[in-house]
Order: sequence, then C-alpha cells, then structure tokens
Amino acid sequence: MSAEPDGPEDRLRRLTTIWSRAVYPVTSTSLTRAEFAEQLLPLARRLSELLRARNFDADAAKAVGAALVGAHCTDPEALVRTLDCVDAYLVLYCGEDGPQDELRLRSSRLQHAMAAGYAQALRERTRAEQEAIAQAALRAQGVVAQALHASEARFRAVFEGAAIGIGIADLDGNVLQVNEALLRMFGLSEQTLRGRRVQDWVHPEDAPQIHRLYEELVRGEREHYHVEKAFNRPDGTVLWTNLTVSLLRDADGSPQYQLALMEDTTERRLLNLRLRYEATHDALTGLPNRTLFFERLEKALNAGEGQRFGLCYLDLDGFKTINDSLGHAAGDRLLVEVADRLQSCATAPGEMVARLGGDEFVALTTGPDTERGIDELAERIMNALVTPISIDGRDLLVRGSLGIVEGPAGERTAAEVLRSADITMYRAKSAGGNRAETADPEADARAITRHGLTTALPTALERGEFFIEYQPLVHLGDGSVRGAEALVRWLHPQHGVLGPDRFIPLAEHTGLIVPLGRWVLEESIRQARAWRERHGGQSGPLRINVNLSPCQLGHPGLVQDTVDILERAGVAPDALCLEVTESALIGADDDLLKPLRRLAEMGVDIALDDFGTGYSNLANLRRLPVSILKLDRSFTQGMQRFPADPVDLKIVEGIVSLAHSLDLAVTVEGVETGAQAEQLRILGCDTAQGWYYARPGPLERLHDLTLVDATG
Repeated sequence: MSAEPDGPEDRLRRLTTIWSRAVYPVTSTSLTRAEFAEQLLPLARRLSELLRARNFDADAAKAVGAALVGAHCTDPEALVRTLDCVDAYLVLYCGEDGPQDELRLRSSRLQHAMAAGYAQALRERTRAEQEAIAQAALRAQGVVAQALHASEARFRAVFEGAAIGIGIADLDGNVLQVNEALLRMFGLSEQTLRGRRVQDWVHPEDAPQIHRLYEELVRGEREHYHVEKAFNRPDGTVLWTNLTVSLLRDADGSPQYQLALMEDTTERRLLNLRLRYEATHDALTGLPNRTLFFERLEKALNAGEGQRFGLCYLDLDGFKTINDSLGHAAGDRLLVEVADRLQSCATAPGEMVARLGGDEFVALTTGPDTERGIDELAERIMNALVTPISIDGRDLLVRGSLGIVEGPAGERTAAEVLRSADITMYRAKSAGGNRAETADPEADARAITRHGLTTALPTALERGEFFIEYQPLVHLGDGSVRGAEALVRWLHPQHGVLGPDRFIPLAEHTGLIVPLGRWVLEESIRQARAWRERHGGQSGPLRINVNLSPCQLGHPGLVQDTVDILERAGVAPDALCLEVTESALIGADDDLLKPLRRLAEMGVDIALDDFGTGYSNLANLRRLPVSILKLDRSFTQGMQRFPADPVDLKIVEGIVSLAHSLDLAVTVEGVETGAQAEQLRILGCDTAQGWYYARPGPLERLHDLTLVDATG
C-alpha cells in the first residue's frame, strides 16, 4: 500500500485509530492504546482486502471476528462498537472509487461474518473455561471430602473462601450449609436458603434427565453429575448455572451428603444469546437473515412424512431506481417499512419472513396443508405492497415480483428449493413484474439449462465445439446451386448438437456473439475457399451467406474484421453475403448503416433476412444498402396447399415486383415441395432454399448438387 498522505495506508491507519479509540475502553488488555491500535492494524488491513476482493470470503471475515476474542475483546460492547465502526468507516476509508452499493452490501456481509466468527470463538473460549472450572470443581470436591474427614478448620476455609457457590444437603434434599458465594448468586439469606429442599428447585427450562440423575445420585448409583440448570431468583430474574452435584460418603463408604458446586453463567448466556441473535438477524430490519432462514428451511424439509412447505421469494421492482434517486438512507427506510409490512403477513403458526439481502425477502410456511396456505400468504404479501410508502414527504409506490414454490418435505434440498424460487421470481419479473408466479419444474429445467449453456459458451469456443453446416441456395430459373447459407451448430458434450436458436440469444446477451460471429465468418470463408480450390473447375463460383447479429452490426470492428478475413483467405468480397434481419435494419439510423454501406461499396452483398415478419416501411428500402430480400418462410406456407392461397400469391408477386423495381434480388426460405418451387419461379423469385433441395449439412454435399446441375 502507498504511504503518501491520504493514500490507502494513511486512510487504513485512520480507520484503525477510530476503531481502537472505540473498543479500547471495553477491552481487558495490559497494552497501551497505541499498542492496541497496532494490534488491530492487521485486522483492519484484512477487512480492507476482503471488501475489495473479487469473491466474498466468509471464512476470512469470521477469522477477523475470532481474532478480536484473541485480543481480549470479550466484552459484548467491544463487538457492538467494532461492528458500528466497520459499518460507518470501512467503505469510507477503504472503498476507494468502487461501486458504493456493492461495497456497502459487501461491508454488511463482512459484519455478519465477523459477528459469527466472534460468537464461535467466544463459545470455544467459554467451553475451555467451563472445562477448566469443571476440573477445578472436581478437585474442590476431593478437597472438601478430605476436609470433612480430616479437618473441620481446613474445610471451613475452603468452603467459605471458594469463588463458586457451594451448598451441602442431606440425602433427603434438606439444605444444611451454603457459602457466601451461593448466597450472593441467589440474593437470599442463609436462613432462607437453608429452609429450602433441593427437590423444590425446579425450573421450566430444566433438562428432562435432571430428575433421573438426582435420584441415581442419592441412591448411591452414581458419584456425580454435571448439568446446565436455571433457578428463579426472588426478584423474578433467572439465574443460569453450571451445576456439579457430587455424592459424599462416610468413612465406611455409605452415601451421606450431596455437595453442589455452582458457577454463575447468566451473563455469559445472555451474551451468547445476544451474539446468536445478531448472527441470525438482519441488522437493518430486524428480520431473520439468510443464516436463520436456511436453518428453518432445512428443518422444514426434514420434517418427515406428511409434512409440506411453501416458500415465497420476493424481489422489489425498481428498488435500485429509488435507491439511486433518493439516496441510501431513504432506501433503507423503505426496506424497513417493507419488512414491517411483510412481518405482519406472517401471522399463522409455522410462518416466518426473512431478508436475504438487498431488496430480496422470503416468506416460509410449514405444516401438512401448505398448498392452500402458500396462496393465502402470497396474496397477503402482494396486498401489503399496494399502499404507497411515505419517505421524506414522497409517496412511493412499491411493487414486487414473487416466486412461489410448494411441495412435500424430503424431496429437495434447501439450495434446490431456493434456486427454484429464484428462477420463478425472475420469470415473474421478466413478465413485467408486480405479479406472482408458481414454480414449474419444466420452466426450472429450461432456466437451469440456459444458465449451464451460458456458462459453458466461452470455453466451448476455445475447445472447438462449434461447427458449421451449409444449406444450398438454388437458382429458380435453371436449378443451379449459386451459394450456401452458413448455419452454426454447437456439439455440446452433454446435450448433443444444438441449433442456433438454443445458444445465439445467450451469446447476444453475454456479448460472446462478437467473437463467435467472427469465428463463423472466418471458418465459413476458409471452407469456401477450400471448396473452390477442390471443385472450382467443375462448378461455378460459390457465394457464402453468413448471418449477422444486431450486436455485431453495432461492433466498431465489423468492417475491419471482415476485410482482414477476406484478405487472409484470398477471397473476393463478392463471394460473401451478410444476412441482417429486417428488425435490425428497418428504422436504423445512419451511424448503424454506415458499416454496411462500406461493406456494400467493397462488393459484399447485404441481404435483408426474414423480410415481411415485421411492420416494414417499404419506403425505407431505398435507403438501405441491401441487394437481396429474403422472404420469410411464412409466405411459402400458403403454397403447400392446392390450389395455392391466392392472397399469398398476390402478396409475393407484389413484393417481387417491388424488389425488382429497386434492383433487389429475391430469395425465398422454407421451400419444401416441387409445387412451391415452380410457383415461386412463375412469380419471378430469383433463388430459394429449403428441404426440397437439401437439408443443412457438410459443405462437401454441395459438390454432389453442383454435379447434378452440370449434368442437367
């Protein structure tokens, strides 16, 4: 890190100074504050690294929380002050110029992980201390027993001076003696305590086995037992203890007394409960967080036969816009209000609402009849968002997209259920939002497959999993093969051969369409040249049609890439035709058309693909740099019947006449019968392609077709 003023290191030290000032007063350490700050510096540096890391490392954040316990920051206030400092200053001093929304979300996740690590380390430390105390108690038991037999004076010294509570009772449970520590713990006088019987000290939180252990001890069947037990104090508060009860025998070995050793664990238990709450609840809204939600969901899914579950996954529509326009403070208040409304929806037994993070919430219902209950819960949630929320004098209308999953327990894991709910929620959002959708296994499978294909696309190109098939373009006048359309395929390792409709939209969405399109162009031109060199003497020149995505059309390197590919292959521009869909060109501005004009001026043909599928402004055809119209296959469907649909014939005839008047050639797709081909020839269409001539296949198959042309 840099050490210049206001550099990263300087800001990190300022964060550490603020942190040490806040925590030092509640830390049990012999270090000076400056020395303590140096002890915190590596922890602050680690938090800074975790804030800006590519992937979130929960274990590393937990280690920072655990390190606080190692630095003797065991007072619960130390954790509270630490989390306050991290929340207020970590992004400010260590976020640099990163995206603030993501950094604040990352900071929140770091705080939760730190609290979990702190709680775990404190539990382990407490467990070690309890073990040491238990060992000390057992040793004290031996000392007390020896004192009773050997020296009353020495017994009295141990009994009265012990730091833990000690009480002695007879085998009937009558309290005979108690020490000062025990009196302080209970807040009672010795006379009052000595008038009690052990059997009367029951508490609703008692473990089921306590009574059995006690009976076994007084009968002489066991020497001691150790339990965690609660007692009611006179002031109404609860005293929690680690209780060890031992049997004292007389000189002949017969049971005589019972000895109780008590350690007050009330404050430690309250701290653990507080840490548990902070680790399992969202700091902003107070709702259960992702950790607690998954615990409840796991429990619901393992509930056994006959039990069911229902899950609603809610994502607020347009929350980012509110957050960006009104600020994070307003966004936080909005989330708190939404959380309160959602909490009021979970009123029935077995229902809970949790916040997963950001503007994502979940509602869970469990029991034998969740099929009806989940619909009612979803309706309450959607109705809760109808009323506007007032923030800073503005009435904000909040809407949400809801994904619903319901089913029997025991069939799916928690991760699978949440993934299904997430997919369903995004289906609701894609449909316009402000709606609820119910999970559909087939839709889930399609979404998972799409995700898998999207993830595999980049490596598929590197591994050479794509290949090209060609469908011939046949001249309707003489039946000769004039060219072929290059159609890319994906040989997927698991799914087999996939057509372009399965992966081209994914490639466009991810931006991979540009390198994929460049590869298709380069590979088809290379294969076309090889075909020409092998068969050029027996057949005429072959023109290759390559589809161009709208995303490629807007790429600045389109013209130069095309020129470079043609020059490297030694192929003339007139051997290439680029097909662009009608929807991409109709209404396009001059900047978008400029690359196509440059390519057309070079001699590359431009075809307007899928013509007639949109609302075409025919007057725009004059300004487009196209030389070919490709009629969509929908125009040929009416010609499959006999006689052909006269309306379809008139439409095609009109389009052909218009195209020829503008010096445009006409190609028709989807020709499947000889009758269609003949009718299209009569109407004046120039070329056609379809299964009537050949299905897409290797480029070598074109050679057989051209030989047929040559032999008549």
